[in-house]
Amino acid sequence: MTIKENFELAKQAYAKWGVDVDEVVEKLKNVPISIHCWQGDDVAGFEVNQNELSGGIDVTGNYPGKATNAEELRSDLEKALSLIPGKHRVNLHAIYAETNGEVVERDQLEPKHFENWVKWAKENGLGLDYNPTLFSHPKADDGLTLSHPKEEIREFWINHCIGSRKIGEYFGRELGTPALTNIWIPDGYKDIPSDRLTPRKRLKESLDKIFAVETDENYNLDAVESKVFGIGSESYVVGSHEFYLNYAMKNNKLCLLDTGHYHPTETVSNKISSMLLFSEKLALHVSRPVRWDSDHVVILDDELKEIALEIVRNDALDRVIIGLDFFDASINRVAAWTIGTRNMIKALLYAMVVPNEYLKQLQEEGNFTERLALMEEFKTYPFGAVWDYYCEKMSVPVRESWLEEVKAYENEVLSKR
Repeated sequence: MTIKENFELAKQAYAKWGVDVDEVVEKLKNVPISIHCWQGDDVAGFEVNQNELSGGIDVTGNYPGKATNAEELRSDLEKALSLIPGKHRVNLHAIYAETNGEVVERDQLEPKHFENWVKWAKENGLGLDYNPTLFSHPKADDGLTLSHPKEEIREFWINHCIGSRKIGEYFGRELGTPALTNIWIPDGYKDIPSDRLTPRKRLKESLDKIFAVETDENYNLDAVESKVFGIGSESYVVGSHEFYLNYAMKNNKLCLLDTGHYHPTETVSNKISSMLLFSEKLALHVSRPVRWDSDHVVILDDELKEIALEIVRNDALDRVIIGLDFFDASINRVAAWTIGTRNMIKALLYAMVVPNEYLKQLQEEGNFTERLALMEEFKTYPFGAVWDYYCEKMSVPVRESWLEEVKAYENEVLSKR
């Protein structure tokens, strides 16, 4: 049978439950995923005075062909985007500035250092998001930045974050879609602290100074990102979930939830509904922790499906900003982007063809038998036929055929670096 014929049969199966699959496909086209640039070069960046990776971040593997400059990185991103259905965004870190060989400290970065990225984004119909880089730098060597005891260290990073928000605003103004500028810091202690409050007071004061400089929310959206622990901050992280949740709520900022930044038994999917009750918008960094915040490539596992279901069933596709955050240097990096992003979109499609309203009704009626039975049955409904049709409609490779294009790109481009 053809892809179209399989799709028509799937449509009939879902129509029985009141799901308009044609409508779902059209809706999915308009859901952007923010694809993180740092998968392409193992979070190295392109600073002239490049520093060793730090801040509790570790990238393992040495697969050949990683990007060594911005042009190569953009080329690799273009290849991945050609294999991913839909129109999306690219998420940058400050270390991906282009300074034409000049040493420019992070607190001196300006929009002009990202002009090539904006030009490229315009050519490819992409939005851009941004992150100040508060790691891999001599002024972060002791694991403290915005909460540092030394005022001059704090001021350096405060100025970097203020400049970063201006860069995000520049992205939004130039591209006609607001940039999410997200602040994450590695600050914490390896062993049990004798004072948890003072570093958090300093962090709060630093953030207050950063956000005292206004940016236009039509062009820049501010987010803060928490973490439970990291390498070198196993016992205490200054920017905990509770800290940032309270800070975001009180100061009208977005709280960004990273799926690898919680205790092993916590799930981000379970947090989404609570967050949406009290926040107009919510941001996500979708990753895959394996025993720790190891940022494995996103797979179509139960938690990814549950995250998508929580977004879709709560009618929050326009309220949740979905970004990705993983880095695997043990496999082809273009393939990593393709696998992870296609899986995020698959999860959303899966959630959109489930008859969520009927399942909600069953729960309200106390009909837990039928609810469980149907939730299990829908797991094997012909969702794959809808996905194949969507890929074909969006002119990207169907099923695993994209892998041949990545292999060819590796032979022709990546292997020659």
